[in-house]
Amino acid sequence: MAFYKKIYNEKYGVWYPLAQTVGQPVETKKIAQRLSAMSTVTYADVMAVLGELPGVLADYMAQGKSVRLEGLGTFRYTLSAKGVATEEEFDFQQQLRAIRVSFTPTREGAQTKGSTATRALVPTGIEWLNYDTVKDEETGGGSTPGGGTEPGTGGDGGEDEDLFG
Repeated sequence: MAFYKKIYNEKYGVWYPLAQTVGQPVETKKIAQRLSAMSTVTYADVMAVLGELPGVLADYMAQGKSVRLEGLGTFRYTLSAKGVATEEEFDFQQQLRAIRVSFTPTREGAQTKGSTATRALVPTGIEWLNYDTVKDEETGGGSTPGGGTEPGTGGDGGEDEDLFG
C-alpha cells in the first residue's frame, strides 16, 4: 500500500494529494538480498554489479549519452543554469548552478495516440491510503506508524515490516 497526505496550497487555494514515504529508504543490501533470492546469482555477485552501476551510468552520461535500462527507465543529465541577456555574456562555467540526473521510467503498453501506456515502476491497482487517517486509526490518534516515526524517517521500510502494528 502507498500513502498520501492532503496538502493545502495557499497560493492557489486548492487541496491536493502528496505521496508520503514511510520509514527509511530500502538500502542496496536489501535489494541485493531479494534479487539473489529470486535468481541463481549470489548476493556477493549482485552487490558487485550494483556497486559498479552508478559509475558506469555516470561515465556514459558524461559522454553525452542517455542510458536506458530495460524494464526500469532512462537516465540523462540535465542542467540548472542562470540565464544571461546577451550571447556575449554567455559563460557556461559562470552560469552553471547544478548538474542533475533526470530519470524517466520505462513505458509499458500501447504508445499510440489515444491509447493507454503505463510506467514500468507504477503498477496498476496501487492501494492509496490517507496517511493521517491510517495513522490515527492504528495508533489511537497519538503516535505515528512504525514506532513513532514520521514519513521518510525511522524504520527500515522493508516489505516484512509491519508499519502499523
